[in-house]
Order: sequence, then structure tokens, then C-alpha cells
Amino acid sequence: MSESIKAIIVGIVQGLTEFLPVSSSGHIVIAQQLLGLQFDPEENLLFAIVLHLATALSTIVIFRKDILKIIKGIFQFKWNEETKYSWYIVLSMIPATFVGFFLKDTLEELFSNLLIVGMMLLVTSCLLYFANRAKNTSKSIGTKEAIIIGLAQSCAALLPGLSRSGSTISTSILLGVDKSAAARFSFLMVLPLILGASAKMVLDLNVEYQSLASLTIKPLSLLLGFIAAFVSGLIACTWMIDIVKKAKLTYFAIYCFTVGITVITYAFFYS
Repeated sequence: MSESIKAIIVGIVQGLTEFLPVSSSGHIVIAQQLLGLQFDPEENLLFAIVLHLATALSTIVIFRKDILKIIKGIFQFKWNEETKYSWYIVLSMIPATFVGFFLKDTLEELFSNLLIVGMMLLVTSCLLYFANRAKNTSKSIGTKEAIIIGLAQSCAALLPGLSRSGSTISTSILLGVDKSAAARFSFLMVLPLILGASAKMVLDLNVEYQSLASLTIKPLSLLLGFIAAFVSGLIACTWMIDIVKKAKLTYFAIYCFTVGITVITYAFFYS
């Protein structure tokens, strides 16, 4: 199987799992291990960021009306609902920004550890199970909620296997936030982080690599992975919003538990 085909498969996995609460980072690690699509730590991180950028674009397309409304509200230059919502997104970004800038080396090491992936998938399973059982979910996002959800996102950024959407949506629901609002905030809050991380990676590569030719990963593979992640992300994002509204997270809790146990077993006996 060629590298390009493998990149497409991993891209599809990324697009589906970025929005479904099953850990995109964990599934990328698993998929790359099974397909033998491995690069050096820097390029593994680059590949992951390219795929995340594709799903960020999916989010922009799906929530384009919400994003446009927020931008228009900000440029009214007054404290309104849109400005307030933007402030909550900024607050939620602070913990993950800290993780991205100061724990980059730790991230590169963790994103190839199957045992950690399996253990964090079990944590994701527990979060989804308890969130699905939550009853009082009618609150709006506030300052306290934004900070706590941001902390959940930073943990997911640091620990592959801990689903970002699963942890942020579950945390929101457990805090009593309306389920639709929880899904919307979870998907919008990550956009600035992904775009910023992508820009930083480009700058880092300009310093470390003199040209694309020096990369061991083929530019075509990056492009095909991006396209696959974008298309599958459009489908998964739309699906996930409906799933959260209908409180069907238990199915994903069972899935994460099953995959987590399988990965832990594999890590102990076969890797």
C-alpha cells in the first residue's frame, strides 16, 4: 500500500474522529501504527496538524453563519452577546495555549505511546457515560464554564486517547450546559488554537527544514490526507451535533471502552 493511500485512510479516520467523541489523536496513532505510516516526531506532529487544519476548515463551513454573526458582533465594538461569547472562547484557549507552547516536547513523545492511548480511551469512555446520564442541562456558557472546559481541552491536547470533543462536550454537559450549546462551543473554541498551532508549525519548519524536499513525508500525502479529513469532517460534524442533541453518547462510551481495552492488551503483549 502506497504512502498516499495510507495518508487518505488516516485522513478519513481524522475527519470522522475529530468530531465524534472517540479521540482523533488516539485513532491517528493507532491507524499510523497499523498502516506502518510513521515519520520522525516532528513530522508526525506536522501530519497531525495538517489533518486538524482540514477538520478546522470543516468546522468553519458547518458553522459559517455562527462565525459570521460573531465577527459582525465583535466589530460593533460594544459588549454584546457575540463579544461575550468571543471572550469565553479566549478564556477557554488559555490552558491549551500553555500546553502547546511549553509542553511541545512532551506532546511529541506521548503521541506515539499506545499504552497511554488505551488508558485515555477508557477515561473518555467514563466521561461520555456520565455525561449521557446528566439530567439538568439548561445553562448557557459562562466565565466559570469556559475556564473549566478550557482545562478539559488542554488535558485532551496533552494526552492522546483523551477525546477533545468528548472531554469538552462531556465537561460542558456535566456542568449543566445545554447540549446543543455544548456541542457548538466545543467545535468553535478549538478553531483559533488549530489555526495558531498550524501557523507556528509552518514557522518552525521554515527554521528546521530548508525546503519541502528535505521532508521524508511526501507533500502529496499531506494534501490527500487534508482532503480526506476535510470531506469526512463535514459528514461527522453534522452527525455529531444530532447525536449530542439526542443523548446517544453511550454508544461511543462503549466503543471507547472496547478500543481502549484492545489497545492496552496489544501494547502489553504485542508491541
